[in-house]
Amino acid sequence: MKVTNTVVALAALLISVTVMADDDEYLGQLSTNPYDPNSVSNPYGAGNPYDANSIKNPYGEYGNPYSNQSVTNPYATDAPKLYDDEGNYRGRLSSNPYDPESTSNPYGKYGSRYSQDSINNPYGAGNPYKADSPSNPYGHGLSIYSGDSKGPEDEDDNALDAYVPARSLESSLEFNWLEPDDE
Repeated sequence: MKVTNTVVALAALLISVTVMADDDEYLGQLSTNPYDPNSVSNPYGAGNPYDANSIKNPYGEYGNPYSNQSVTNPYATDAPKLYDDEGNYRGRLSSNPYDPESTSNPYGKYGSRYSQDSINNPYGAGNPYKADSPSNPYGHGLSIYSGDSKGPEDEDDNALDAYVPARSLESSLEFNWLEPDDE
């Protein structure tokens, strides 16, 4: 009986993560670490200019200066979103200085160098000594996602597991495969 319940719970978890993955696409980590395979600073990893989903591809959806979802379009309104390790939203990775959620808006919450939530503040979210800071050359940076969902703030309790790639889903599950039934 326990094995059946565990299998059903595992299947439900995998289905919920798969459904959420359809809304958002993981694009890599905003990081200056050139050795991390998920870093957009690694030209052989997530920063590959030939990868169709790379923000470094000038012809792709997220690097094209004419795409509404591009980080390089100064008028983009649907740029990729940034999340830290706890699943906190850190703004849109955009060069649009007028978007209130853009990291390039010097007067916005996520672009001002005086805001605690801004990656441009060396004493806040942009602190070079934090592991999830994009300016830490030895860290892993912030997660970059495309899409329109609210990220970890969604109603799905398992959404945070999909936004934190360093954590393993298996470590949070309980497996009772070899235990006999107590019934």
